[in-house]
Amino acid sequence: MTDDARDLWDPDEIAVRKQRTAAQVRSWCDRAVLDGRHPELSDTAAVLVAAGYLDEPLRAVLAARRRAGRTLPGIGGFAALRLISDEHRRVRVKLDGPRPVPGQLLLKYRAGELGKRLQMMRSAFVMSGAHYANGVRAVRRDRRDGLHLDLPQREALFAALQRTPTPQASLRWDVAGHAALLGTVDRLAQVWQDLRGAAGSPIPDLRARAADPRQARFADGYETLLYLAGALYDRIDGSPAWHSDHFVMQRVQLDLAEELTQIAVDTVALRGLLAELDAVQRSARDQRTREQVDARRDALRPVWNQLIERVAALVRIAELLTRAEEQLRSITAIERTMSLDSRIDDLIARSGNRELSAENTHNVGDQFGDLDALMGAYQSVLAGDIVALTARTDRWTP
Repeated sequence: MTDDARDLWDPDEIAVRKQRTAAQVRSWCDRAVLDGRHPELSDTAAVLVAAGYLDEPLRAVLAARRRAGRTLPGIGGFAALRLISDEHRRVRVKLDGPRPVPGQLLLKYRAGELGKRLQMMRSAFVMSGAHYANGVRAVRRDRRDGLHLDLPQREALFAALQRTPTPQASLRWDVAGHAALLGTVDRLAQVWQDLRGAAGSPIPDLRARAADPRQARFADGYETLLYLAGALYDRIDGSPAWHSDHFVMQRVQLDLAEELTQIAVDTVALRGLLAELDAVQRSARDQRTREQVDARRDALRPVWNQLIERVAALVRIAELLTRAEEQLRSITAIERTMSLDSRIDDLIARSGNRELSAENTHNVGDQFGDLDALMGAYQSVLAGDIVALTARTDRWTP
């Protein structure tokens, strides 16, 4: 057995690996920052995360559609939808404020432009005839099979997708695309500020801040966790090793889509409950009420810890699959070498050196033995991580 396989079997190494991964996930969420550049979530992962904002009947329909291979309309990426929705909301907040803001006409134009784009995306998603049943018979058939999405359900799903977790660094393209417009607004704001003698900028929230390209920032720790879970789903589901014959049993044990949905449901519910507790805390006028709120918040702390552990388990699975992919590439190279054995043997036989041929065959066989041991170790460790991820007995029900 190789040193790599021995490390995977070592209980102390497994415990250290689990602690280290959980601590890293917690640090990312506490800072709401991930190092490096990170891709947008796939449409599939975005829908699974969005399910966390939906009710149980709608989640059941989405799960049934996924199992049946039914797709949802693509509108150019749900991260772009999040971007447009956020900017539209920021502009509307400025326009709907108690006092006029500088660049009022430009902001109104921008709000109208963003509103039109949102409406086009909403129509494309909600009204797609290629993805939803048309006609009485088709609707009845889909209802019978649990696949039909009513119009209000499509609207609810679209609204949830407007909250797709997206690294703020990925929004920089929009800043560049509208630099001229925002620059004009800023210049008008400066003129207005000089004339009025204002101490601060009157439109501090209009421009999306240019993000550090070496980091991906999120709105809060909950959104960081949701993005991580979605990105890990994409990483694992896109892994050739995960879909290889070596991990058939693990794929049966772990329903990735269901796990991501449940992580999203619990995270959204926890964030909502804590926001309500914060509101009660702010309005509390007596010490007893504040102590009760603190006690309820402490009672919810294990839920957050559990969510951290579940996402950390996904991190560990993704890391193991990366190592397994390297080994599978070695297997492919070895198989390519072995496919040449017959010609090599013929050549060696003609030269009368059969000992070299036998030695070569033994070397190749030894490599396969090491790889088999590694694959067995990967399977064992993955099984442990899957058990930790899918254990239902301690799972919180909001």
